Amino acid sequence: MYSTQVSQHVNAPPSAVYQALVNADMIAKWRVPADMSSQVHEFDAREGGSFRISLTYDAPGPTGKSATHTDTYHGHFAELVPNERVVEVFEFETADPALRGTMTMTTTLTDADGGTDVVIVHDGIPDAVPAADNETGTRMALANLAALVEASPYL
Repeated sequence: MYSTQVSQHVNAPPSAVYQALVNADMIAKWRVPADMSSQVHEFDAREGGSFRISLTYDAPGPTGKSATHTDTYHGHFAELVPNERVVEVFEFETADPALRGTMTMTTTLTDADGGTDVVIVHDGIPDAVPAADNETGTRMALANLAALVEASPYL
């Protein structure tokens, strides 16, 4: 198991970014890499509240972790500090023992330069998930997050 850290500056206030972290409709729009679609099955944004999300490859080629072309994960919110931090504990729904295990994703928001510095740390990623893939997917998601909140009326 290993950890990754990816960050991006977003030109929106921490309150706007935080709302995108705890709103199911917004999660479905931004927390998905390019060439995939997202489905939020369950999303209870409170400490201890659970979530379940599927990411499906748009093209028929890539293989998913949970189904033929889908990665599904479920978990719970371990910590919610409004406008500062979201900690999620989750795991892939998979029969593959190499992809099993609990992961923690901590998203930290810091007010900076008229916007927000967003840092996402993934801990406990199974070795079977290539680090480059995790980092690339996280960078894509952060770019989506920035585009979504920067275009919002929160500014």
